[in-house]
Amino acid sequence: MGEDKVEVELYTDRLRLRNLRETDKPDFIRLHLDESVNRLVRDIEPLAVIEEKFNQRHLPWYYESGLWLTLVIETLDGRFVGYTGFHCEDGVSKRAEVGYLLAPEAQGQGFATEATRAVIDWGRNVYGVHKFIAWCAADNLGSRRVLEKCGFQLEGLLKQHTLIGGQWHDDCIYGLLA
Repeated sequence: MGEDKVEVELYTDRLRLRNLRETDKPDFIRLHLDESVNRLVRDIEPLAVIEEKFNQRHLPWYYESGLWLTLVIETLDGRFVGYTGFHCEDGVSKRAEVGYLLAPEAQGQGFATEATRAVIDWGRNVYGVHKFIAWCAADNLGSRRVLEKCGFQLEGLLKQHTLIGGQWHDDCIYGLLA
């Protein structure tokens, strides 16, 4: 399919979700280096890896690429909240994985739920996604609440599935039929 950049601008009652811009790089790096944000997500990656991830996610995106569409979440007055997005996990089965990463100061205010709902609606309407999936550490109670508020159901628990900070974590796999 296409090489044209998909331009996304979604609005909720309190938020605007938009494509990643070059000016977002400092916030992207800050969030990916923040231990409190990543403690149940991944080990902190080297700065060069984070910069490469930003550069890749800043490239033109199309659904069938399988790459992540990363959208900036900001309040309507422009305050940075975090990131959300999704990628085509399986084109034939019309399955997409969603995710989000919020700044510490924005957590616990319902922003992740609001942004995830908007991304799900957009993916369903624009790409005909049949099923959304999401992964999170079993200990990540905040993320689990977000998914459940969005209508996801726990479909499985993978024991000692992810190694983060030298510790094994159980992972939850959630699903939502569109």
